Amino acid sequence: MKILLTGATGYIGKRLLPILVAQGHDVFCCVRDKNRFYVPKEIQNKITVIEVDFLEEETLTTIPKDIQAAYYLIHSMSGSATNYDELESISALNFVQRINETDVKQVIYLSGIVNDKSLSKHLSSRKKVEDILQLGSFSLTTLRAGIIVGSGSASFEIIRDLINKLPVMITPRWLNTKCQPIAITDVLEFLTKSLLNPITYNQSFDIGGPDILTYKEMLLAFAEAKKLKRWIFTIPVMTPKLSSYWLYFVTSTSYKLATALVSSMKVEVVCRDTKINTLLDVNPMTYKQALSRALTKVEEDKVASSWKDSLVSGRFKSNISRYIKVPKKDCYIDRRKMQIQNREFTIERIWSIGGETGWYYGDWLWNLRGFIDKLYGGVGSRRGRTNQHNIHSGDALDFWRVLYANKEEGKLILFAEMKLPGEAWLEFKIINNTLYQSATFRPRGIWGKLYWYSVLPFHGFIFNGMLNKLIK
Repeated sequence: MKILLTGATGYIGKRLLPILVAQGHDVFCCVRDKNRFYVPKEIQNKITVIEVDFLEEETLTTIPKDIQAAYYLIHSMSGSATNYDELESISALNFVQRINETDVKQVIYLSGIVNDKSLSKHLSSRKKVEDILQLGSFSLTTLRAGIIVGSGSASFEIIRDLINKLPVMITPRWLNTKCQPIAITDVLEFLTKSLLNPITYNQSFDIGGPDILTYKEMLLAFAEAKKLKRWIFTIPVMTPKLSSYWLYFVTSTSYKLATALVSSMKVEVVCRDTKINTLLDVNPMTYKQALSRALTKVEEDKVASSWKDSLVSGRFKSNISRYIKVPKKDCYIDRRKMQIQNREFTIERIWSIGGETGWYYGDWLWNLRGFIDKLYGGVGSRRGRTNQHNIHSGDALDFWRVLYANKEEGKLILFAEMKLPGEAWLEFKIINNTLYQSATFRPRGIWGKLYWYSVLPFHGFIFNGMLNKLIK
């Protein structure tokens, strides 16, 4: 069957795609930029990638008419736009108008649990999108989930950051709010078993695991799984704004996402019923089982997708193809080169840079730069990287975004997502047993020029040291 997959570059979409292919479906992946969509070689010939921006109605003509079902996995809550709810509504309307012109019988929408009269902006937006999708001529199946637990999920990463970094926590009272977490494995099973299944048509279902827990209990369960002693105290005086800053500075989340999460975490997200478990014969795993599985994936460096690799986790908003060709005009460039002793060794070092590995030289300066970036509302360096030895176009890498990564060619281009008075690139390329390393900065006004000259004294120390470590 021909299936349309929106949000193919997102946390859920990346994991759902190989399952649909394995089931024998022809999958049409909707992406805004083909250059940042990495597809494993084993399935490249089994899918079709189409460029679609659901905010731009004219791009939707690339969606074929003869598709039979579609997954709607689009959301914008962690983006920089404050009017993300309006953008989500526009995207949903454009989607409905185009899908009504196709042969689609069913649309499956992954939403959030909405069973409280006082909804957060995020959950209200999710419900509004559902209402818009119901206007379509197709059968709509809505699956509503609360906290999704899996390696690389935003919830899992935030919990991991808090537990790993804070032995004692003074926390806001919303940590006593109840929720019903669900494992990513179970979410994927619900999504696939609902596909073109008439018993799910024109219905909405809450999906959750068997445990109803407070956020505090979830944190302590994570600490127990990691065999760490942690003490958590809740106080009633921490405002939503302070709570957002608390999450932002301690974890790898962006401030926008922290604000949206804090707003949502004040509302209970507990399933109204779990009748879908019986309808689809799904037995969701417990929270502790979900944690165990996620931690194993992290330890084995087998994280299939991460929320941090979505563009909404940073400041980069344009198509990557516009930035792959590093500019020279009106730019300041720090160029260095050195003969390499072992090409394979050097490439492995380059491909392992950042994250837990660090930057090989002057790490304290890189960390200081990340801390300063956080103070000014930037992404900081806590995002790390999804996998320790593999990187692909579109991935987040500390406060950089991967623009281009080709191991065979020996070329890696990074674009800075830190707050800067300009734009910055870091490029590595190997030509004829020589490693070329370039730091390029395109300043914006007088402040950009002053910034370049203020950091120039550190370049010789950092970049020369890093170049040596990449080779020897």
